[in-house]
Amino acid sequence: MRDRSAPGPIALINGQIVLPDRIVHGQALVIEDGKIAGLAWPGDLGGEIAQVDVAGRIIAPGLVDIHTHGAVHHSFNEPDAMAYEAITVENARRGVTSLLATLAAVAPISELCTCLDFCRSWMAPGGQHNGAQVLGAHLESPFIDPAQAGGVNRKGLRAPADGSAEPLLVYGDVLRIFVLAPELPGALDLVTALVRNGIMPAAGHSSCRDTDVAAAMERGLRHITHIWSAQSSTIRVGPWRKPGLLEASLVFDGLMVEMISDNRHLPPTLMKLAYKCIGPDRLCAISDATSGAGLPEGSPFTIGGMAYEVRAGVGMLIGDNTTFAGSSTLLNQMVPILTDAVGIPLVEAVRMASLTPAKAIGWADRKGSLEPGKDADVAIFNPDFTAWRTMIGGRWVVTD
Repeated sequence: MRDRSAPGPIALINGQIVLPDRIVHGQALVIEDGKIAGLAWPGDLGGEIAQVDVAGRIIAPGLVDIHTHGAVHHSFNEPDAMAYEAITVENARRGVTSLLATLAAVAPISELCTCLDFCRSWMAPGGQHNGAQVLGAHLESPFIDPAQAGGVNRKGLRAPADGSAEPLLVYGDVLRIFVLAPELPGALDLVTALVRNGIMPAAGHSSCRDTDVAAAMERGLRHITHIWSAQSSTIRVGPWRKPGLLEASLVFDGLMVEMISDNRHLPPTLMKLAYKCIGPDRLCAISDATSGAGLPEGSPFTIGGMAYEVRAGVGMLIGDNTTFAGSSTLLNQMVPILTDAVGIPLVEAVRMASLTPAKAIGWADRKGSLEPGKDADVAIFNPDFTAWRTMIGGRWVVTD
């Protein structure tokens, strides 16, 4: 990690520039004053513009991971600078330039508030950090169905109707996404309260029916966490089939939907189904990375006092071959899966990992694409989507 900021404008030349709707060859991407200035023909560049030859590599918008819990033995449930530094630097090393610090419901409400307080302080203006920019927090809350808890420790789960969510509502300035099960008693009122306080409610870890989702959408629900993972599906009630959260995620317009794209949580056929039903403008690629991300195969790690190990790209509960605790694959590694295993065009795969998640959390005016006026968050990728260089706000944070 070195600061190699240029004193003036920079032009990235000889690369494949990935725009929201096409790939541009033969032109330069010009960056000035920390912003994307636009495209130019290399022959038209003035002598005052420093040129960086990327040697045919992919010039993409920095990736935006709106659901990531941690990396390299640390998680965002640790409210300290060492954890945030380790996680954000590892993400920047992979071409992820911004993210949501995702918290798991592994602690009492008071401790979750402490985590949100720290996130707020980390995001404060004037802070100088070396890694991916933290755009806010994402809380997989304790207000979920125990039957759909997955790798979450059930001991800390709560009921929306018990009033314990009240202390979390004051974090509208930092808390971007709040996951809950919309079928639980009091959940609809909590959705209303979240929206009123500027926090986006999301449905997840739920046994709900499609009617519960529709009712929550009337209150302001607009987001779905990790499709197929910890989601109810169709059941029979007497002679009738009743769709669940999965079917609502695939069918209901107006929902932004997350997909863990590691080729482990979901096989290609299911990812293809999600892509065909939802499309690249509403389907967000996420990592759901745990503290095991970035560690070698077989490495042990813990989440909320429960022991896991890195196994084939996921965090697997030790002694239980049936339960994932999230991914150990970071977002850049998922783009080749989307293109090669799922068959999604590169432009759309990159969009699903950058502009679409930025749009989901209200940051598309500044992040997620290489359009003039946006922050100069740029990742230069090798053909295998390892990052060669990463720039955040016009400043190199990862270089060769």
